[in-house]
Amino acid sequence: MENSVRLIGHVGQDPEIHIFPSGDKKANINLATNRVYQDAKGELIKETHWHKVVVLGKAAKVVEDFVKKGNRIGVEGRLSNRSYDASDGTKRYITEVICFEILLLNTTGSSVPNPFEAEVGLESN
Repeated sequence: MENSVRLIGHVGQDPEIHIFPSGDKKANINLATNRVYQDAKGELIKETHWHKVVVLGKAAKVVEDFVKKGNRIGVEGRLSNRSYDASDGTKRYITEVICFEILLLNTTGSSVPNPFEAEVGLESN
């Protein structure tokens, strides 16, 4: 399983949908994953990591129709690294997950459980 990634997290904002001249769609998702663990002093440490996810083709239509800010989703795909020159002349680097499978875990209602409220399954450092 070379270059394979699986993430489960919460959508940080409504997905951005791009429609190409051919009619094909691309969805960009900002996905937050959380990690809660105890440090050496026994204090709870809460970390949030943000991931850029790109969804293409028919799956992008599913994202457009069903995925909204706050939804809990799972994605599977591959990592892609690219760079570009910003308007200020600096080189910027981006790592994205190119998604080939999406799992809708919580797309109904507006209430999304906060993973920080439960202390079950804490990772140890």
